[in-house]
Amino acid sequence: MFCIVDLGRTDYRAGLRAQASLVRDVGAGDASETLVLAEYAPVITLGKSADTRHVLWSTESLGARGIDVVETDRGGDVTYHGPGQLVGYPILDLRRRGKDLGDYVRRLEGALIRTVAAFGIDAARCPGRTGVWVGERKIAAIGIHVSRWITSHGFALNVDPDLRHFDAIVPCGIRDAGVTSIAQCASTRPTLGAVRDAFVQAFHDAFSLADVPAVTTR
Repeated sequence: MFCIVDLGRTDYRAGLRAQASLVRDVGAGDASETLVLAEYAPVITLGKSADTRHVLWSTESLGARGIDVVETDRGGDVTYHGPGQLVGYPILDLRRRGKDLGDYVRRLEGALIRTVAAFGIDAARCPGRTGVWVGERKIAAIGIHVSRWITSHGFALNVDPDLRHFDAIVPCGIRDAGVTSIAQCASTRPTLGAVRDAFVQAFHDAFSLADVPAVTTR
């Protein structure tokens, strides 16, 4: 059995708490593998290898725009989450899935590539860099954490966020590339719900789930 939980628009710390609880339960065998989806209030997150110099705006400027800053245990550098972005945390037991982190990330990237393709966008992997790209611009970031083969954290797909907020950071520590969104690249502006549904189907295909689980909300 596999579950999908949509937290809706919520605070980033609340999302972390929900994720941490499920990681414990999945690791102990007390819960099914779960995909957690969310849309966050504006927040800058710092991964384990984050360089704080990649946060370009002052604390005062961030506060004036309602942007929080939170340290996390995911891999990677600095990223931004906000309204109009679909964030997903696959909580999977890789002991059942070959214990192959590279394969896991490739499958996640593949699901994101198929998701944006559903809206007419030709995206791809970028050699040497994680995430999903449209030309030289990143449309989806990936930052994961794995403990005892249980995955957490995951991806952030730009559906229609305020891209000006990315000016506050050097996204993922990469200075020579920009960011984009589905709304910016597609001929129409899809809703977050439509993109969520497309991702759920793509995730199902990428990870060979027996069926497409129903999405529950909290």
